[in-house]
Amino acid sequence: MAQDWVFTMYKNILIATDGSELADKAVSHGLKLAKDLRASVTFVVVTEQWSTLDIASEAQDGVKNPIESYEEVQAAWANEVLTSAANLAKEKGLDCETIHLKDHHPAEGIIETVKSSNGDLVVMASRGRRGLATVLLGSTAHEVISNSPVPVLIYRLSN
Repeated sequence: MAQDWVFTMYKNILIATDGSELADKAVSHGLKLAKDLRASVTFVVVTEQWSTLDIASEAQDGVKNPIESYEEVQAAWANEVLTSAANLAKEKGLDCETIHLKDHHPAEGIIETVKSSNGDLVVMASRGRRGLATVLLGSTAHEVISNSPVPVLIYRLSN
């Protein structure tokens, strides 16, 4: 009986990824969990808006349509990351959806996606920075944990 409760606990796991080696480990861990729980998976890649300083610099260097160029590169990268993750899910026989959310701060995008996708668990990676490094660099994982409406599982690599 208790085991049946576990299977109904999480039905849609949101896995946030950026295609990094650490994120790939979190993807693998999230897929194993989804398989064990018979849950569906939603993968999300969030790309940030390009800064006006970067746009101005590119334009000054003669790049025609720097915003369009940036968006094309980001879309291609997100598609590559999401396709790779979706292929891993399919190999495990899991249903999955992929989402590229552009022009968002990563933590805000992850939280927005978990709400819109009806996710009931977020799986993501964190480098495990502490102290001043976290204060100076910020922590996407910390922001997601602090603001997520659902539980967050962190695959962590410590310093």
